[in-house]
Amino acid sequence: MAYRYIDNYREQGARKKLVEELKKKGIEDENVLNAIGKVPRHYFFDETFWNQAYKDIAFPIGAGQTISQPYTVAYQSQLLHIQKGDKVLEIGTGSGYQCCILLELGAKVYTIERQEKLYYHTSVILPEKMGYRARFILGDGSKGNAKYAPYDKIIVTAGAPTVPEELLKQLKIGGILVIPVGDQESQKMVTVLKVGEHDYEKTVLDTFRFVPLVGDKAW
Repeated sequence: MAYRYIDNYREQGARKKLVEELKKKGIEDENVLNAIGKVPRHYFFDETFWNQAYKDIAFPIGAGQTISQPYTVAYQSQLLHIQKGDKVLEIGTGSGYQCCILLELGAKVYTIERQEKLYYHTSVILPEKMGYRARFILGDGSKGNAKYAPYDKIIVTAGAPTVPEELLKQLKIGGILVIPVGDQESQKMVTVLKVGEHDYEKTVLDTFRFVPLVGDKAW
């Protein structure tokens, strides 16, 4: 594939229009909107499909995965309430777009991908072509990553049948988990606030459709 690593007025203007569209759809967090406005989403697209980069749609990226719809990325990011310096675990690196948004928000990101092709591509493209640096991990995201726990925030970018217990254990007290939960056709966005060692406040929100979370503790 031929990727385009040039960000000029045309692309910047397209991002501004995307940000305005997300505002109209209910995204209110200015930090999230600013991050969407900064990350060059077209960097994740083959040049042939550049005209799709700033539409508010998901798009195939190979290995049966997609780059998430910007609205979905903004929605999940808004629910995390990222503070600068937060240690964030991302389950499902995928294209790396969500990771870049988290980094723009000031998070320290640990991101897990089970697909080797995506892992090797993203772990090179983000730091070398885009200047975004995270801790990239190849493995089963449904089990989280205890090595770097506990985390201030955990975000899952694939649909899970239930909330994996391992992820709850890896949250700090006061930490937030954002995860889509349901069947393989549609899921409800769920937030979990860890208020004690074994106490959680769970909120069920809107319906979305994600690719399935695959792993020992998921599908």
